[in-house]
Amino acid sequence: MQHGATPDGADTPAALLGPVSFGLGLAAAAGLWPPLTFYLFPVMLICGALAFALGLAGIHYAFRGIGRMWMAATGALLGALGFAWPVFLFTQVYWM
Repeated sequence: MQHGATPDGADTPAALLGPVSFGLGLAAAAGLWPPLTFYLFPVMLICGALAFALGLAGIHYAFRGIGRMWMAATGALLGALGFAWPVFLFTQVYWM
């Protein structure tokens, strides 16, 4: 019979906020490559915003010892870049 049936603190769903944020941030940052920018425009907006929000939540939990700090911070950074680039492009085209 197994010894522990209770979950550990690292078994919480909050441990996956960093990796999910990192993956979404990579998807958002893929549109920074100029030939893909306009094809991935909606992906950059949606995945970028989600990566930034989940990355900040992952950083919050990483300070408490749950999850990985570097993945959450990198995901938040990539998400912010992936979200800001199409917003910047849209405002430049709109204000001209």
